[in-house]
Amino acid sequence: MQLFYHPNSTNASKEITFDKEESRHIGKVLRKKEGDVLDITNGEGYFFKAELKLVTPKKCLAQIIEITEQEPLPYQLHIAAAPTKSNDRFETFLEKATEIGITEITPIICDHSERKTIKPERYEKIIQSAMKQSLKPYLPKLNEAISFKEFLNQSHKESLKCIAHCEETDKKSFKSILDKQQSVLILIGPEGDFSSEEIDVAKSKYFSPVALGESRLRTETAAIVAAHSVAFVNE
Repeated sequence: MQLFYHPNSTNASKEITFDKEESRHIGKVLRKKEGDVLDITNGEGYFFKAELKLVTPKKCLAQIIEITEQEPLPYQLHIAAAPTKSNDRFETFLEKATEIGITEITPIICDHSERKTIKPERYEKIIQSAMKQSLKPYLPKLNEAISFKEFLNQSHKESLKCIAHCEETDKKSFKSILDKQQSVLILIGPEGDFSSEEIDVAKSKYFSPVALGESRLRTETAAIVAAHSVAFVNE
């Protein structure tokens, strides 16, 4: 099964028109032809089956023949992670977390961050591609990059709020405090970890310090482990 993404489709749609880039991919690269049936999602919980009625390099038109609504994840997971110095490594996190299951992602700029700018358009494409590859009907929300302190000053609705760090202080095992069907927010720091001040501020905002295992993990690995831990508990 190959999944296409069309964000403008709704459960009231009768047909789907693809833009020039996607039309070229459908006709020239995939060699689809009129009469072929495509599987499509709008990233908001709906799968569509649509029959191609027109295939040209500049425009493809498909008539919807079936609509299926899918249940969302049984949990909410928001990971706020510091972008890594190597952009590829942060992109790996975006890809793998989307495949595993995540609802929201916020890049946070911390005291020890070596990367302070991101490419949201590229990140969005990676998330979309991972959603399609893993056949998921929900597209994770990618927020704008924000400073750590600004992020903590926002209102957060999650029932479980955690900060994962490497300092030798009292921490609980992340897995041990997870329950099914929770809404979870976890903070993942940069290569140099969170500063002591950042950890203290997070604790004052009722974030629980947690450990993600015995090993010292890279930023992207820690974020992926966190995503998998939440998904595993909810299996």
